[in-house]
Amino acid sequence: MALGEERFGHGAPEPRYAAIKNYILGGISRGELRPGDRIKSEAELIKHFGVSRMTANRALRELQDAGVVVRMPGLGSFVADSSSKGHIIEIRNIADEIRSRGHEHSARVIMNKAQKADRKSAAVLGVGPGTPIFHSVIVHCEAGVPIQLEERFVLGAAAPGYDKADFTRTTPNEYLTSVAPLERVDHTVRAILADAKTQELLHVKSGEPCLLLIRQTWSKSRLVSYARLTHPGGRFEFDDSFTVG
Repeated sequence: MALGEERFGHGAPEPRYAAIKNYILGGISRGELRPGDRIKSEAELIKHFGVSRMTANRALRELQDAGVVVRMPGLGSFVADSSSKGHIIEIRNIADEIRSRGHEHSARVIMNKAQKADRKSAAVLGVGPGTPIFHSVIVHCEAGVPIQLEERFVLGAAAPGYDKADFTRTTPNEYLTSVAPLERVDHTVRAILADAKTQELLHVKSGEPCLLLIRQTWSKSRLVSYARLTHPGGRFEFDDSFTVG
């Protein structure tokens, strides 16, 4: 759940489309479904879960959008091969990035705790409500100036001890890389206006634009982390290179 966004109540029943997604993701995480394996068709899912075609289609569509499955008209849906990429975006550790510019990195931990997933955090991690997760909010500074607000949800089973890590001495990126080696990543970048909490933490003015990077990372065929990385538009820019396979 992002800062400033609406909170949902705990204990709400799991939507049927989410149950289908979790069923498929569970099969992948347990190794019952491997890259290239065919998964149940819409018709089979409708019969198995007793849902409408619209519900089954939504589940498969969202898994396709997340890069978990590949849908081939006339053939069916298959588990995606995470190694098949047209390009790779480098996962940068903010501390290393700052040090490479000759500046000192520091971090202020606003929150880092274990909790049960509510509807919204469960949705972004693709798990059921009540699943053990970690939730952290950290402000990263370059030479004492805030340049990144990191809010992250982490699957509890993938990173035991995350809530005990000292993120003033290491970063969530470094910690997760050590305990859940990266398998694939999805990025979304967009411009946003800073809300009141973001203004306070990043020291930006009302109405100042920010750059938001949403990063989802997978390890061992499961989504393990969802992060919202917000940067002041006037103090930060993204640059990257692409390798075309």
